[in-house]
Amino acid sequence: MTLSVSIKMDWVFVVSIFVCFFASGSSSLQNFRRAFPIVEPDTGHTKLRLSREGLEAIERIKTPIAAVAVIGPYRSGKSFLLNQLLSLSCYEGFGVGHMRDTKTKGIWVWGTPVELDIDGVKTAVLYLDTEGFESIGKSNVYDDRIFALATVMSSVLIYNLPETIREADISRLSFAVELAEEFYGRVKGQDVAFEPAKLLWLIQRDFLQGKSVQDMVNEALQRVPNYDGNRNIDQVNQIRDSLAIMGDNSTAFSLPQPHLQRTKLCDMKDGELEPIYVKKREQLKELVASIIRPKIVQGKPLNGKEFVSFLEQILEALNKGEIPSTGSLIEVFNKGILERCLKLYIERMDALGLPLSEQSLKQIHDRSREEVMKVFDEQHFGHHHAKRSVTRLDEEIHKAYKNFILANEYRSSKLCEGLYTRCEEKMDQLQLLRLPSMAKFNAGFLHCNQSFEVECVGPSKTSYEQRMMKMMGKSQSLFIKEYNHRLFNWLVAFSLVMVVLGRFVIKFILIEIGAWILFIFLETYTRMFWSAESLYYNPIWHFIVATWETLVYSPILDLDRWAIPICVMLMIFVLYWRCFGRKKHGNRSLLPLYNHKGDSSRRRSD
Repeated sequence: MTLSVSIKMDWVFVVSIFVCFFASGSSSLQNFRRAFPIVEPDTGHTKLRLSREGLEAIERIKTPIAAVAVIGPYRSGKSFLLNQLLSLSCYEGFGVGHMRDTKTKGIWVWGTPVELDIDGVKTAVLYLDTEGFESIGKSNVYDDRIFALATVMSSVLIYNLPETIREADISRLSFAVELAEEFYGRVKGQDVAFEPAKLLWLIQRDFLQGKSVQDMVNEALQRVPNYDGNRNIDQVNQIRDSLAIMGDNSTAFSLPQPHLQRTKLCDMKDGELEPIYVKKREQLKELVASIIRPKIVQGKPLNGKEFVSFLEQILEALNKGEIPSTGSLIEVFNKGILERCLKLYIERMDALGLPLSEQSLKQIHDRSREEVMKVFDEQHFGHHHAKRSVTRLDEEIHKAYKNFILANEYRSSKLCEGLYTRCEEKMDQLQLLRLPSMAKFNAGFLHCNQSFEVECVGPSKTSYEQRMMKMMGKSQSLFIKEYNHRLFNWLVAFSLVMVVLGRFVIKFILIEIGAWILFIFLETYTRMFWSAESLYYNPIWHFIVATWETLVYSPILDLDRWAIPICVMLMIFVLYWRCFGRKKHGNRSLLPLYNHKGDSSRRRSD
């Protein structure tokens, strides 16, 4: 018994948890079934500010968003119209005022979007209510900001007009026309960067005197004669022309009055309203559903968070200027694209292996700039006002290019300075050769010149080439000046060494005689008959120098480097031969050695 009671208590507890969970979920859903402010006026009723309460309702939406905004004069029935489109009563939906002051302040959104399947994509449709125009206590700039914000945010812009179209209604469309002109050409093509709102003329009146609502709109858009050259009339006529050209971006629809007693509309059911109104209302719903599309920005539909971010950008741009302008909005839209294009240019230039010649750097810069400008042209917002963004991108690219020029100059200077220092050290080393060799000096001189010419690149090459020529010329003159003197001394020393070797080590009389002849020739004949200047040009001296150069330096053997190891090896060989070679081969000698006269049996003294 106790066990069954315990089980029952557990089930009651579990059921209560589920009930609370579903109740809380239902409560959270119910919390969004109301209108939220997303944009509010400031205290001066001149600028707009965001309302976080409404933005949170939008940010939770994960699917693509489309927005339907209703604009028009105050007390024209916008809030009631939105409630009708949402199938809501006045007490459930947007607040409807029966007094002379406007009920809606700023821009409001219905928290629960209508879900539609648009071209196979599940789309959340938001309905926006805007503050009416021309109410008391507001500036014209405030009305313009409301209108501009609704125009940019919406996918369908319903221009709710009572009775007829006035001149002021057409003038107010100047911003929408300018905005649509900026993007209309792109939308008609394949490249959709930003899709302007579809304009729906909604004229509420009971009869049109035999004219359709489209005829009424077309008639209102015909040019008005301006015989006096009135500037305002010219501006409105330009708007008329633009609206007529973009006819496929707008639709006209008429809606009769729902009932004569307008103050009691909120308390009436559909059965109490005019049947023709109910029928036309349903047609209006179908029309809106047929023309609405997800909001496209930068080629992709926006979800809730992206839509809020988009709204923040727009509001920032609108609040900056005295008058909302398409140019200021386009500049904000293009900011992200501009930054991406500039980053692309910098990445292309960073991939270069600096330093480069000035001409090569300029060519790569021009090619990279052309590619980046092409990317910007494909993605940027706007048609006419984008020129400012293009100019700014060009300026930013030029600044970045200047930085690359400075970096190229620095790296070029650093590279050429290193090559110059290396060649300078090489020339100093060649001055200190143990065995002076003009061939080796010329080979080092040529290698330095060639490596400098190939490896030194960039803007610093010209200045370093001049320094290089001076240094190399000075080094060459110094080497030539010392060459004959050092070579002469080496030949004298060489002749004396060969005398000693020929007499005491090798004991080869011909080597000794040749060494003595060379020594006497260098010490007597050259000093008596050749001057220091004529020595270098004498054919006999040239023969001696050529022989010396052949022995000292060749591509195969550099005697200056291998002289000491070779001498050591020769000495070891001679000592070995002198000590062990004679024991192995007896007294027989292949060389004419010095022998003592007298008894042949007497052993020669070494």
